[in-house]
Amino acid sequence: MYVAVKGGERAIENAHAWLAEERRGDKSIAELGIAQIREQMKLAVDRVMAEGSLYDPDLAALAIKQARGDLIEAIFLIRAYRTTLPRFGASQPVDTGAMACDRRISATFKDLPGGQVLGPTFDYTHRLLDFKLAADGEVPKAPQRDAAAGDVPHVTDFLNREGLIEEAPQDDTDPPDLTREPLEVPADRALRLQALARADEGFTLGLAYSTQRGYARNHAFVGELRIGAVSVEMDIPELGFAIEIGEVALTECETVNQFKGSKTEPPQFTRGYGLVFGQTERKAISMALVDRALRWEELGEDDVGAPAQDAEFVLYHADNIQATGFLEHIKLPHYVDFQSELELVRKLRCEAGADQAQEAAE
Repeated sequence: MYVAVKGGERAIENAHAWLAEERRGDKSIAELGIAQIREQMKLAVDRVMAEGSLYDPDLAALAIKQARGDLIEAIFLIRAYRTTLPRFGASQPVDTGAMACDRRISATFKDLPGGQVLGPTFDYTHRLLDFKLAADGEVPKAPQRDAAAGDVPHVTDFLNREGLIEEAPQDDTDPPDLTREPLEVPADRALRLQALARADEGFTLGLAYSTQRGYARNHAFVGELRIGAVSVEMDIPELGFAIEIGEVALTECETVNQFKGSKTEPPQFTRGYGLVFGQTERKAISMALVDRALRWEELGEDDVGAPAQDAEFVLYHADNIQATGFLEHIKLPHYVDFQSELELVRKLRCEAGADQAQEAAE
């Protein structure tokens, strides 16, 4: 148990005041507004919503401002706020096949019904600093464009027609809710995907990269990556049918992975899947790669001991809020613990010194 030292409350209040002053910065410069963060730092907002498990761009922007740009701290704020909200029910599964796609690409098929839509992406930029942005220059107007909608079937459907890819696993049971129940392993795929959807992007990226470097025998193609808006529907008991209550922006990734087959299954491709709030394609691709690596046992593959194949390791270390809490708690007072360790080291040194003196005397 930690005991506050005398004067600790006043010191904490002063630290809060100093933090607020640092957050504001130079007052001769206009203060950053919530709308500015929401509209001009959209990718940061999307990450906070995804890993915070709460879809609200304004609140995510507020959290980023309050956290001074520390995204993990902003995610912590969103998670904490989320716990105070009432839950009115559950929506129906969203239909990503009816997504109004701002971006839709495939690394496996060139010609797709509905076409490939490059969308707003850094993929084709030169990664050179644009000093026009520093000069606050006008942004050139983009040509007229329409989001791909309507007939946008998933690429894996093409492979499925020939039986070249496994059927998408079906499970009609209600999945556990990771936001209300503690994580336990072994975890089924639905629970693993929940954990990966709000896992730390950097951790997930590192694991995904490891699978590409040979730690999991998991060579993958991006079957399809799509980003866009989907409608959210909810059953209303009083009405007896579902109504649309809004829409959310999502990034969905399906990977196509090699599979040599088994005694009961012919050679065919398998799937990896990622679905994340907002435009978070790096995270969605990483999620799909790790999802596929974690499926090794159900697919009858060998365990090569890769980190991305170890569900307990992945799931218990992927959450950046848990990791941050455990890591940063060592900043708190550990005076008693350290004093006991200090006394033990002193005692051991004395005993070792006495033994050496006795050996020298002999």
